[in-house]
Amino acid sequence: MDELLEHTDLLTIHLHVLNGHLRYEPALTIIPKLQCTRCGNRDPELFYTYDCFRCKQPCTYCRSCIMMGRSGSCAVFVTATTAFSPQQNPHTLAWKGTLSPAQQQASTFLVNQINSEVKECLLWAVCGAGKTEMLFDAIHHSLNDNKRVLIATPRADVVRELVPRLNAAFPGTDIAMLFGGSDDRFKNASLTVSTTHQLLRFYHAFDLTIIDEVDAFPYDHDPKLRYAVKQATKPDALVAYVTATPDQRMQSKAIGGMLPHVKVPRRFHGHPLPEPTFQWAMSWRKTASKGRLPSAVEYWLKTVLLEKKQVFLFVPSIRILRAILPYVQERFPNTAGVYSEDDERREKVKAFREGKTRLLLTTTILERGVTVKGVQVGVLGADDGVFTESALVQMAGRVGRSPDEHGGQVVFFHDGKTRAMVEARNHIRMMNREKVEE
Repeated sequence: MDELLEHTDLLTIHLHVLNGHLRYEPALTIIPKLQCTRCGNRDPELFYTYDCFRCKQPCTYCRSCIMMGRSGSCAVFVTATTAFSPQQNPHTLAWKGTLSPAQQQASTFLVNQINSEVKECLLWAVCGAGKTEMLFDAIHHSLNDNKRVLIATPRADVVRELVPRLNAAFPGTDIAMLFGGSDDRFKNASLTVSTTHQLLRFYHAFDLTIIDEVDAFPYDHDPKLRYAVKQATKPDALVAYVTATPDQRMQSKAIGGMLPHVKVPRRFHGHPLPEPTFQWAMSWRKTASKGRLPSAVEYWLKTVLLEKKQVFLFVPSIRILRAILPYVQERFPNTAGVYSEDDERREKVKAFREGKTRLLLTTTILERGVTVKGVQVGVLGADDGVFTESALVQMAGRVGRSPDEHGGQVVFFHDGKTRAMVEARNHIRMMNREKVEE
């Protein structure tokens, strides 16, 4: 019976292929060189050959996208070619807030790019500028033009934070939420919010693609994720990059006129970004390896926590976090630590948002996408190589995001200033000096 069902399914698929609704593609191609159809990998070291039980001969598969299932030389991909069926009812934008002049300029810019011949553009907006609200008009315009919209971000945490806000803004719109293990894997929605890894499942599916935090890890380090975005987006569609910290290549293209862009140098409440201060923490690595905090960091934490503030303390590695966490919890009992492999990460972040935890030690996993009113930021070992300019700017951007608590402290604790530290501070100062058109 199972065999019959299997053959029936294959026959059904083949009939759809013959009718033009589906198409076959080889999982691997060899012209001009071996390449994975799904992720675009061409690195010989990321292919592996083994004796295949199915085809009874040596078979090669791609290790770069193995997390999505084996992509082997004896396999085929089946791709849907049927046009997306748009939602019949008009899409309603329920958000009734007011955009600042700078936000409105960015919103209008994006809508205009959709209606132009442009294929790429950049929204360069400081942390806390209200980027999500700036996207609403472009999303609404596209949805009511029967277009399928994608918002992609490198991290699942950001997907989880965005979807409730979008559900509130577009209450009548079907929204899919995609990340590893999500229930919406096969949902065919008008608006999709996805991690960039999940885009490996799509082929020419979206009419408007918005890449949030385009400079963030792992998107900025993994060529297959950029390939996935290109494959998931229709050839004539617009890709809008959104970030507070575009890399030097993207900045140069924007400033040189090769990439249409709009800059939003002020937060939605109009106040400047808090600038980081540099605090020497002599031999912090040696002290942390012994499971203690440098005295400068401990004194600062004591001072800030006595003021009833919440604190993010960023550390450069899981190893250091684990080493110092017991010591910190002993001196500051209302403390938690969180990192990428932590099974309780979501619960700990939720407790911090709700004010149940006063001090949260974290790796760079929380440098983006988490907003907590009145939070202060310290970076232990800001001179460590893991902390790039963009990472430090993003960490500093956690502070002062609320209109009634727009100030706050950002302290980089170090054992010698680095170029990344200096450039991060200069980046913030540059944005604070930018004139805002009224």
